Amino acid sequence: QVQLVESGGGLVQPGGSLRLSCAASGFTLEHYAIGWFRQAPGKEREGVSCISSYDGNTYNADSVKGRFTTSRDNAKNTVYLQMNSLKPEDTAVYYCATGDFCRPDARPYEFEYWGQGTQVTVSS
Repeated sequence: QVQLVESGGGLVQPGGSLRLSCAASGFTLEHYAIGWFRQAPGKEREGVSCISSYDGNTYNADSVKGRFTTSRDNAKNTVYLQMNSLKPEDTAVYYCATGDFCRPDARPYEFEYWGQGTQVTVSS
């Protein structure tokens, strides 16, 4: 059974950091591009970051460039999203999802399997 499970969300003050994890089971995660998306209340789901399969190239939305980094640990079948210098506007539910490839401005419909999401709240 294909499953993705996100973890690592929580409440953090502005300027703080969090590391989200996306653990896969039932398939080998390195064979897929993995996208990170987020959805704030009343807003559409938007792409945040993506890591390609095999070569590990990463793509980040302009809003998070220089602050967020995606990496993968194939031995643990897990992808990470390191989030630094967090801002209140980063508050959202964060999801990981499998895709065939990464590209700028990727849309959610391009990704197949999704995790349940993890809440990130940035507030003082």
